[in-house]
Amino acid sequence: MSEVHMARRSRLRERSTATGAADGTAVLVSTPANLRYLTGTAPPDAVLLLDPDGYDTLVTRASGVPPALGDGTDALRVRALTAPGGDPVVTAAELAGRGRIRVLAVEEHHLTVARHRALAAVAPHLRLADLGTAVEQQRLVKDEDEIAALRIAAEITDQALGELLESILVGRTERHLALELERRLIDHGAEGSAFPTSVGTGRNSGLADHVPTDRRVEEGDFLTVRLGARYRGYRCRIGRTFVIGTAPADWQIQLYDLVFGAERAAREALAPGAQYRAVDRAARQLLDAEGYPDALGRAVGAGVGLEIGEDPLLSPEAVGKLDACVPVTVEPGVHLPGRGGVRIDDTLVVRAQSDGGPELLTITTKELLAL
Repeated sequence: MSEVHMARRSRLRERSTATGAADGTAVLVSTPANLRYLTGTAPPDAVLLLDPDGYDTLVTRASGVPPALGDGTDALRVRALTAPGGDPVVTAAELAGRGRIRVLAVEEHHLTVARHRALAAVAPHLRLADLGTAVEQQRLVKDEDEIAALRIAAEITDQALGELLESILVGRTERHLALELERRLIDHGAEGSAFPTSVGTGRNSGLADHVPTDRRVEEGDFLTVRLGARYRGYRCRIGRTFVIGTAPADWQIQLYDLVFGAERAAREALAPGAQYRAVDRAARQLLDAEGYPDALGRAVGAGVGLEIGEDPLLSPEAVGKLDACVPVTVEPGVHLPGRGGVRIDDTLVVRAQSDGGPELLTITTKELLAL
């Protein structure tokens, strides 16, 4: 992957100079997901310095950086700090200040105020500029290696969920089921969970960010499960809702059909050139018409990759249009206080209709099963 990472760093360097920055501009990247995208690794507190002459330096406190990164094969130098309390941000600024660099573009949305002040103090002759979300925008369209990693993450997630559905669920707690799902993700090859696994039963079902409790699964409950695997850094999301033990009640069928219809409408709206807000509107208008105007919250979904909830945000206020090869989630839900609710989440890749339309990565059935 070294050539891939070199190419990504070169594109970022070209982009930063093409935006009108003066000659002698260096780039300092500190966001962990952006570091991983550009280098293949993200040690805690590490930063990446890209200077205008093509020299790339990863500055880190950690000694466990993969040896291949420092062997010169991908033009990435590694500088590991040995002094206790050393700050990689400050060291990177000192390195930048020694050369012909006059401007240092930093990720202001990630740096703390204290670190920003420290940068200015150690290299007072450098003019600090805001890199903004240049790396995040570069990450938006995924290459086939990235999509392949997402496919594997989704396969692992589907396997873990499928195995859980074959086990006895009545009497087990939400917390126990969530821990078991996370263990199964690891068993099937995940690096870990993409986000904290959520299991909600009965009145807790359908909540978007429910933290599992000691409530036990009971006959007749809705059971909502939301989980995702992390594989090679890439993350997916799946959410499914089931009924426990008996045939679903009429109100459960009606609510499920409504959410499923909203989820399908959003999926069908995914296409290159589609406005972000149009995808949200496709789902939101169905829920609004049935009396649930606030069910979706701020968005029907968002991008996924090295982070859950990265760009683009599929919200009513979002400005922009989808490109091909952009992975996103579609995740509508409705919660009835005191009764429970339904969530259905999928991870998909935007594709043109000539390429088969949106590619569904999470394939666990969306039929309303009684378990």
